[in-house]
Amino acid sequence: MNEGILEFIQPILDGGWVMFPLFLLGLMIYGLGFRMILMLLPIRAHKVTDEECRQWVQNPGSAKEQIAEIVRYSQNDVKSLDEIQSRFEEIRLNEIPRININVTVLNILVNAAPLLGLLGTVLGMLTTFQGLAAGGSDKTTALVADGIRVALITTEMGLFLAIPGTFLVYVVKQMRNSYLRLIVRLENVTLQHFKGRFNG
Repeated sequence: MNEGILEFIQPILDGGWVMFPLFLLGLMIYGLGFRMILMLLPIRAHKVTDEECRQWVQNPGSAKEQIAEIVRYSQNDVKSLDEIQSRFEEIRLNEIPRININVTVLNILVNAAPLLGLLGTVLGMLTTFQGLAAGGSDKTTALVADGIRVALITTEMGLFLAIPGTFLVYVVKQMRNSYLRLIVRLENVTLQHFKGRFNG
């Protein structure tokens, strides 16, 4: 058990101090990314059919919790189609910017990972050059090897965080876009549903 833990921790220790901010960055990337997925996944916006939208508009209680709140708010005590449109605009202004901020932060964190890995590479190469400048000896060889190891480990860790992180950002953006499209569809269906009532 202890050997397994040591085997996991050893690369972090070998990579120098840069590995610790990289490790924290990884926790932030995947913590935020999966939190957003868990927030948007229950809505399943990409799988909602037009028939389901019509059913939710006619009977808000049949919708999922978050969608039910949107549908109820867009319909309660409305007196015109313009009021419905303004309420949906208010919903978009409340919901989408909050998601967009998280997407922007996630994107920044993912882009920072390879840069932080590059910082470790530069520090490792400086150690290597310091060893080469010291002249030939066993200690020098160890210093050069240590510098190269730090350079490679931090680069690898930065890419290891950034490559799947880029895919994670893509997934979150697609879920956000599906959610936005669902709100637009709900608005259209709601307007159609109330059109006869207000124009009659």
